[in-house]
Amino acid sequence: MIERQLQPLLHELVGVVFAPTSALGDATGQIRPTGVQGVFHADARVLSRAELRVDDQELEGLTRGDDGPHGARFVSLARWLGDPTPDPTVRVDRLRRATRDGLTEELRLVSTATADVRATVTVDLGCDLAPIEVVKSGGATAALEAKVGQPGVLTWSAQGITVTVTAPGADVLATGERATAPRLAWAVELPPGGTTLLRWQLTVEDPRAVVVGPTGEPQWSRPEVTADDRRLVRLLDRSLDDLRALRLAETGAPDDVFLAAGVPWFLTLFGRDSLWAARMMLPLGTDLAAGTLRVLARRQGTRHDPATGEAPGKILHELRRHEFALPGNGLRLPPAYYGTVDATMLWVNLLHDAWRWGLPAEQVEPLLPALQAALGWLGEHADPDGDGLVEYVDTTGHGLSNQGWKDSGDAVRFRDGTLATAPIVLAEVQGYAHEAAVNGAALLDAFGHPGGDRWREHAATLARRFRDSFWVDGRHGPQPALALDRDKRPVDSLTSNIGHLLGTGLLDREEEAQVARLLTTDTLAGGFGLRTMSTEDAGFSPLSYHCGSIWTHDTAIVLAGLARGGHREAALGLAEGLLSAAEAFDYRMPELYGGDDRSLVNRPVPYPAACRPQAWAATGAVLLLQAATGLYPDVPGGTVRLAPLAGAELGAVAVNGLRVADTPVNVTVSQAGEATVTGLPTPLTPTLPTQRRPKNPLPH
Repeated sequence: MIERQLQPLLHELVGVVFAPTSALGDATGQIRPTGVQGVFHADARVLSRAELRVDDQELEGLTRGDDGPHGARFVSLARWLGDPTPDPTVRVDRLRRATRDGLTEELRLVSTATADVRATVTVDLGCDLAPIEVVKSGGATAALEAKVGQPGVLTWSAQGITVTVTAPGADVLATGERATAPRLAWAVELPPGGTTLLRWQLTVEDPRAVVVGPTGEPQWSRPEVTADDRRLVRLLDRSLDDLRALRLAETGAPDDVFLAAGVPWFLTLFGRDSLWAARMMLPLGTDLAAGTLRVLARRQGTRHDPATGEAPGKILHELRRHEFALPGNGLRLPPAYYGTVDATMLWVNLLHDAWRWGLPAEQVEPLLPALQAALGWLGEHADPDGDGLVEYVDTTGHGLSNQGWKDSGDAVRFRDGTLATAPIVLAEVQGYAHEAAVNGAALLDAFGHPGGDRWREHAATLARRFRDSFWVDGRHGPQPALALDRDKRPVDSLTSNIGHLLGTGLLDREEEAQVARLLTTDTLAGGFGLRTMSTEDAGFSPLSYHCGSIWTHDTAIVLAGLARGGHREAALGLAEGLLSAAEAFDYRMPELYGGDDRSLVNRPVPYPAACRPQAWAATGAVLLLQAATGLYPDVPGGTVRLAPLAGAELGAVAVNGLRVADTPVNVTVSQAGEATVTGLPTPLTPTLPTQRRPKNPLPH
């Protein structure tokens, strides 16, 4: 049998995070030298082992829980110590907290025994400074030798990184066999009813880091929410804690904050992820959007470079300190990689939406050159064969073969399971492109720049081309194909991608209604959210990364599009799926989870390698809150549309502290669905939605 090198599982691990630091250990608090357990600082594992023992014995775990936004508490017993009674009399609490530059642990031993308790407490450590891509691929790394300095101090150094552990009062054993597995040891004596506190701290010096933790507190608001469905409140609270912990900045620009993609694999800048996350956070303020836009504008492409995928005007896909190479599968990405087909349009759409939410003109205007460059990429480089549609192909042989948000190698499949051949024309990308052209035109007009008519015509041409090329006959009536392949054949599987077309303007009203009907079929919506692929397609698997699993952000984006377009029942069904999943995952939503039918298991099946927390999964809670309140501002236009999803089915909702034009706004929705808004800045006025008629019949 050929031994496989497998990506390690992490669904049962307990994480703490304060970007760029994160830590993953087991449910008892141990960090063992196996799999993906460890303390990570950005792209390196700075501690691969931290095993606590008392008298050389493992403790028995009782429970664990959060301790603030960056910490976890593990409660264990040492039942061989203390009184010989059925009740345990020696308890150990292990409090772990991530910091910007490392990690701290506090070990609290409590005795309720009637006699003195003596014990030796030890923590065995290890450091391998393994790159994250080696850990992700299941590769093995050797532990480094520690150096002993002052009393209670250990250090490791390699690759420009220095890791230091400080343990006041501990004896350090780090010679001989313990050079690569050093031990901290404390002799402890507890009187009856006594308590002892032991502490150790890890710090990281990383002068070559490309990302750092920003200073100060989050600039977005933290609204007060009351809701009949308490799951919504709990989900939002936990998500905002996680988002606080995922904030990052580029080295040298600490004031421009963006959200890291996710723990542990993607704790860095990702164009698509950071843009979507900032867009979903707009109801809480525009500062995150502004920082994200500026960071990516500084790295906007200026030249053609096939090795990195860079092109003039193109927005970055991901940023690393070094080449990201996964052993065994041929993937090798340069430190600054541009292999994304959608980030450039998403950048334009974020700028437009932030402007609509009230981003001041003095912050929009400096970004207009980047807007024009991004539109230039859309018009001149996004359509190499000139057929009017946006496409992608990896020309290097070692980049991402798929460059939409579903970027795994098998993500684009026909109904019969056959893989599509590149160049690929993705459905949702055409929607993003149409939206970007219309939104870009609106910004150019508003700020007195020429070109608006050109981009409106570009959008109209794209819509006609899409209508002619993408609609196919499916099992549930007409449907947009997932993509077009190299020969411009429609890839006829039914997928969640079509939900991203809602609200982009690419579809007319009747087409949107048909897409909404497709999204409510049991084949897509029969799980705890929206499946990425229909159960009727041959490529479907409930634990496939992109062909049958459920992604939190994907479900939230489609739910929001349905709600905004007035497809209430469809949106409510997805909202219930997300809230049920949130309850099962203790309100820390993972990147994705299994697409099993809800009748099969009464809780969602974890995807074992999903990031958690993850930025666009956590921001999905904010998007759900916006859909519930139905708050859709147009600050430049002087209006705010109110179209709440909350009401009889979802229950009443009251939110204090949303932000429009940097002003706190309060929204209340009754059980009858009647919405009121207070605090709107002058001269904004609320409006109620109007019904729109279908423009054209569906294509056949």
